[in-house]
Amino acid sequence: MTGEPLLEVRSLRTYFATEQGDARAVDGVSFEVREGETLALVGESGCGKSVTALSILGLVPEPPGRVLPGSSVRLRGEELVGASETRLREIRGGEIGMIFQEPMTSLNPVFTVGNQVSEAIREHQSFARRPGESRSAAIRRTTIEWLGRVGISEPELRHGYYPHQLSGGMRQRVMIAMALSARPAVLIADEPTTALDVTVQAQILRLLASLQEELGTAILLITHDLGVVAQTADRVLVMYGGQIVEEAPVAPLFREPRHPYTEGLLHAVPDLYRRRARLAEIPGSVPHAAAWPEGCRFRPRCPYAWERCFEPPPLVAGSAEGPARQDRCWLEEEPKRRAGAGFGVAVRPAGSP
Repeated sequence: MTGEPLLEVRSLRTYFATEQGDARAVDGVSFEVREGETLALVGESGCGKSVTALSILGLVPEPPGRVLPGSSVRLRGEELVGASETRLREIRGGEIGMIFQEPMTSLNPVFTVGNQVSEAIREHQSFARRPGESRSAAIRRTTIEWLGRVGISEPELRHGYYPHQLSGGMRQRVMIAMALSARPAVLIADEPTTALDVTVQAQILRLLASLQEELGTAILLITHDLGVVAQTADRVLVMYGGQIVEEAPVAPLFREPRHPYTEGLLHAVPDLYRRRARLAEIPGSVPHAAAWPEGCRFRPRCPYAWERCFEPPPLVAGSAEGPARQDRCWLEEEPKRRAGAGFGVAVRPAGSP
């Protein structure tokens, strides 16, 4: 990984107008991704992960959504917030690729998969013509080569298949071919293994890793699967309530989570080496984005909450751990409060002080 970040997100705020008021889906998110790095963005459904990805690409529908003034998304130093639609079309797919959550709904059912991959190749001029080869023949050949590179057997045959004729794993491979065929600098993978069985999931993750090594692509991996995070990520951002609540390299985060929300997520993962009567759980659910709780947004669900938590905590570096590790919790100032409580131990009722 190089020292300079490819993608820099600073103070990103994306709000949606609702009958209940502004839904602050993304509220002051900052991070950066470097060349060859895999950065995982994790959290429950509704915490703002996918809206963050759509905001980066300028795909938030306006109205009802809007990216607020002061938000910044820079690709190699170029500001994307406020860029023209023409420039954003060049960026999407060409310099920032994206794998969407559900390939069956993301792929067009009335076009063949070969047609859809070739459209991405044609749009971004990511093909080379051989002597005497026509432009259309070069695009077709490049499309078939990419279908083969992502592990689709008999790519010449399946080039003419429609999405419904392929399995879920094969459709996901088509999405990867579309996203990577233009050799983007950054790949946003939004739940790339959702609804796939564990064998196919492992194949997809190995495929992404090998292509990343070959192309040097930076990956922003959006997921709620901590097993995928442990297997693939270099760094982790934990998101809750539209904010980043913890940032850390992957090994230290799993070894010693600092934020109570991260602790709750890890305690909820089944452990093959420790017998428990039942899995721990985080009480309650993510609040509506138009009604975040006062102070710390995790406060109503936190087993450690006390009076100080009615003040919004800043995102600060953990004690003597430097900027590589940060969390948004007042426990950094009063670590003794962790004793005697926690997830899977004596959890207080949600909302208690």
